[in-house]
Amino acid sequence: MATTSKKMMITDVFVNGAFQGWNIATHSTIPNVLMAFVIIKMLNISGALDFIGTCLGPVMPIFGLPGEAAMILLGGWMSMGGGVGVAVALFDKGAVDGTQLAIVIPAIYLMGSQVQYMGRCLGVIGIQGSDMFKIMAVPPIVALLSLWVMRLVVLGS
Repeated sequence: MATTSKKMMITDVFVNGAFQGWNIATHSTIPNVLMAFVIIKMLNISGALDFIGTCLGPVMPIFGLPGEAAMILLGGWMSMGGGVGVAVALFDKGAVDGTQLAIVIPAIYLMGSQVQYMGRCLGVIGIQGSDMFKIMAVPPIVALLSLWVMRLVVLGS
């Protein structure tokens, strides 16, 4: 028995894609970025951002970054949108510049929202709890390596 499939018009494909994009923006990206801005503002007002910068100040220059840039990595570990939001907030504050953003942005995406995805790995996919450490350790290690490589590429050029 032959099945007939109706071919969608290009306008329908466009509208469906735009609708899906709008949903992603309004239900994921914007809330994550807004959350990151609020967290950075709270950390800045409380003095915790300066404290974190001071504590991590000796380590982050290895990658060509100020200590506050560790918050970008923490934000990216929790949520890619949050990491981007933290990066923009720190750029707006003057804590990082464009060169430093070029170094740190790949690390955000290499870590890939691990906190968000941890539940998916455990629940939906069915990963064993004993394997979770290995799964969760690899992306931050790769992200740290990317910081070092990007420092060589960006500052070496």
